Amino acid sequence: MNSMPEPETFAAANSNSASPSAIGRFRWVICAVLLLGVTKNYMDRQVIAVLKGTLQHDLGWSEIDYGNLVFTFQLAYAAGLLLVGRLIDIVGTRLGYAISMVAWSLASMSFGAMNSMQGFLAARFALGFGEAGVFPASIKAVAEWFPKKERALATGIFNAGTNIGAILTPLLVPWITIHWGWRAAFVSVGAMGILWLVLWLWIYRSPEIHPRCSHAELAYIRSDTPEPTQKIPWVRLLPHRQTWAFILGKFITDPIWWFYLFWVPDFLQRQHGLALLQIGPPIVVIYLLADVGSIGGGWLSSSLIRRGHSINASRKFAMLICAISVLPIVFAPRLASTWSAVFVIGLAAAAHQGFSANIFTLTSDMFPAKAVGSVVGLGGMAGAVGGMLIAKFVAHVLQLTGSYAIPFAIASSAYLIALAIIHALAPRLEPVQLDLSGGQ
Repeated sequence: MNSMPEPETFAAANSNSASPSAIGRFRWVICAVLLLGVTKNYMDRQVIAVLKGTLQHDLGWSEIDYGNLVFTFQLAYAAGLLLVGRLIDIVGTRLGYAISMVAWSLASMSFGAMNSMQGFLAARFALGFGEAGVFPASIKAVAEWFPKKERALATGIFNAGTNIGAILTPLLVPWITIHWGWRAAFVSVGAMGILWLVLWLWIYRSPEIHPRCSHAELAYIRSDTPEPTQKIPWVRLLPHRQTWAFILGKFITDPIWWFYLFWVPDFLQRQHGLALLQIGPPIVVIYLLADVGSIGGGWLSSSLIRRGHSINASRKFAMLICAISVLPIVFAPRLASTWSAVFVIGLAAAAHQGFSANIFTLTSDMFPAKAVGSVVGLGGMAGAVGGMLIAKFVAHVLQLTGSYAIPFAIASSAYLIALAIIHALAPRLEPVQLDLSGGQ
């Protein structure tokens, strides 16, 4: 005689066939708060890129000086990801993200009090270290609040905050600078973190204890195969090929995004003669396209999974489409039309974000939830190290040649190389089998 299913099993199975309204949608509120956090994060880090020309004029910086500021941010970001990702796994998503937000917002505001290059370097280091918590915390929150089939879409949505922040900054910062000076721009943007912190502490809890998460929605979130609950040390993550697939993918592709973020405003000013107040509309277009790519890349792989395709095929097909879409950026420095250059850069930014939404989701595809923050931290650290290298490289290329041709050529090929390496190391995106019998 057939036995009756356990109540939890029945609830999970039933939740997969229930309508979205019956399941509940509060997890998407959590996703919206994550979106706002990433938006604030990118506003803080991009202020200095928008003000590059102004600060070089007022403080006498060279291209090498600016490159050193970017390098310092990346150095601190790399160190922070190694430590902060682990901290978030230990103290939990809610507290870990709150600590990170306070740290980087205070660092962002401190730029307004600096006069020397040494002061800017110190503030930039503090900003990079504090900001390191944003993606480990966000990816961990998605792993806690979403089943695997929705994680790429949720990641794509919150990751769109990188583009929203990059859109708002060149609109807001020049206006503040013209009216109150560049010091006020740093202080104003940094102080916005207080508002987000209040919202985060009010809304975020784990789904098991959240009063707004229904039993049906919790069953839906937990409908995947149960995962181990022990904390997983780095030493047990590094021997796995899946870990290195993510690390190397981030090492190759993250520097390209840093290049866009910290040098595209200067490229538009230098190559196309745009003034400070004129760079807003082109930057808005670039990052609106990037928003489409972020959400679209996550939607594409999630849609393919819902249609019955494997996680492996769905993620990698979406990443391949994105990698091919980056190729035209090699022509950006040769285009005489400002808007033609803006379009190919925007297409590449969209492709990066679609690629990024899927590569981030690989961590929750291949690793148990308790390891996600640590793996994201390791990969983010590798990406920041790559960003350190590209900061020095681009600064010296510009100092010597004054041309962006070489950096854009490197950007065009990076994603196909990264995808080839990911596929070689994780050909089927097999979940990592961790031996937890030895404890911590």
